[in-house]
Amino acid sequence: MHLIIDGYSGNAQKMQDVDFIYQLLDTYPSQIGMTKISPPQVSKYIGSKPEDWGVSGFVLIAESHISIHTFPERSYINIDIFSCKEFDAEQTIRDLQQQFGLAEIRSYILSRGLEYYNNQQPSSLSASVNRK
Repeated sequence: MHLIIDGYSGNAQKMQDVDFIYQLLDTYPSQIGMTKISPPQVSKYIGSKPEDWGVSGFVLIAESHISIHTFPERSYINIDIFSCKEFDAEQTIRDLQQQFGLAEIRSYILSRGLEYYNNQQPSSLSASVNRK
């Protein structure tokens, strides 16, 4: 399952706070039933345009990963939670919307990797790859 969140008109102070994003990535996996397997990596970055600076953070979880990319000047954020284990996506959206004070969000859920977690066989419609 891959939850993608694009958040708009959020709290720019939180979006530029490296420590806040680190703490969120450090504690949130366990709140959604995931297993953190490494400390978060969080960095401030500066893009080629002045408005393209922000903070990017990433944490590996046993189930896959969680990433956050912020653009404080634009009050915009991208969040991805990719997991082979199902989780409450609607609650997660509400949590993260509240954490970053997002006035508007667009979210997408892709079914990915759940066959592995549920020990099911992939669909017969799956694409195959020929290797030579």
